[in-house]
Amino acid sequence: MIRRTGLSGPVRARGERADGNAVTSVMRAAVADGLRGAIMAAIAVSAIGGWPSEPLQAQQSRPNVFFDCNGPRCDRQYYRTEIAWVNWVNDRNVADVHVIMTSQGTGAGGREYLMDFMGTDDESPYTDQQTYQSLPTDTDREVLDGVANTLALGLAVFANQSGYRGLASVIPLATEQPEQQVEGIVSADEVDDPWNLWVFRLNGGAGIEGESSRSNTELEGRFSAWRTAPVWKFSISGGMAHNRLRIDLTDREFRDNRTRWNVDTRLVYSLAEHWSVGLMGSAGRFLTYNLNRRFAATPTLEFSVFPYEEATRRSFTFRYSMARIYNEYTERTIYDVTQESRWVESMELRLDQRQTWGSVGAGASGSLYLHDTDLRRFSIWGGASIRIVRGFTVNISGNASWVNDQIFLSARGATDEEALLRLQRRPTDFDYGTEIGFSYQFGSIYNNVVNNRIRPRF
Repeated sequence: MIRRTGLSGPVRARGERADGNAVTSVMRAAVADGLRGAIMAAIAVSAIGGWPSEPLQAQQSRPNVFFDCNGPRCDRQYYRTEIAWVNWVNDRNVADVHVIMTSQGTGAGGREYLMDFMGTDDESPYTDQQTYQSLPTDTDREVLDGVANTLALGLAVFANQSGYRGLASVIPLATEQPEQQVEGIVSADEVDDPWNLWVFRLNGGAGIEGESSRSNTELEGRFSAWRTAPVWKFSISGGMAHNRLRIDLTDREFRDNRTRWNVDTRLVYSLAEHWSVGLMGSAGRFLTYNLNRRFAATPTLEFSVFPYEEATRRSFTFRYSMARIYNEYTERTIYDVTQESRWVESMELRLDQRQTWGSVGAGASGSLYLHDTDLRRFSIWGGASIRIVRGFTVNISGNASWVNDQIFLSARGATDEEALLRLQRRPTDFDYGTEIGFSYQFGSIYNNVVNNRIRPRF
């Protein structure tokens, strides 16, 4: 079995552009766990077969690639254009290699893209992984170039190992620092960082929309700061928004002006390989929930069945929390109080899987107030995208909650306007939602032609 992780360097195909596009850009990927302590190597890939789309017979002499991606940077047309020396297929059952791309946020605010390459030949198992890390300041084009470059590198390695010798060659190049070791994780001691791994972000915006009988104005500002290290993780974020809504009704005019704000903090410590402990705090004003002010402090313990490093492909976690909350209400509640302080206990179970046959996620959570255990809530949710047969995929998602913990409800109740516009919560015993759909694609699975003429607007 073959496994590589995080090799980096330029990828070039004969006849392709050298103006900074994906196939010529230099990756910023780092060598990850599989090459710890090894000498950093830059890899150049020279694709001999970088021609335009060819007849079916010629295409079948190239490896069939099925690209499995959901989320940011899944621009299949871009990758088909930049990596023309493989045969992209729409059905995993005819693929020679199945590529799953996932991503996760980095401490600097960028993203790490992980590409798992899995051969489909049972007699000669093949497994490989490549990684690419983008910076938070990268443009969309720069990120696409980096992802495409890494994807091309992984496909070139597969082509060489699987006998497609005439398509690509992998050539190690000398580096200026042959003794440099890259761990894949940067700590404050390894770099001269004047910010000490801290990252800050400010956001703001304003919007207005309306017509003759309706108008809505919104002002919003947000801030966030975080520091991510291998052992400790800390983040703080918050924001404020002001809304002005006007609607002309048949007999009168309805107006609603409200301001909301919130601050959330999170401190996490890596207790052991599968254990984490954290402390979360929050404060805010949420008039929809009759809350003029709310404060909460929540110690949390989490156990992960799988290593945290595998979270983008599979995760199974158990979480236990005990929160102390303080509520100050805008109006007197159905329990005849204007403020109160309570203990809330909660547990959560969550499972996520991303495999060659599709993806699935599910979870359940429960919480209760310790002063009155009849005040409780239980929720379940789940979703799946599964390929049943060639070209046929089923998508399903749903959630449901059994509710008996609405201690915040106003004794006055919600007006008709507040109920219709969902400006005030109303009593309920449950809530639910579900969606189901399918997609079926058939026809040619070998057409690699890209034609960008007169493209749709969206």
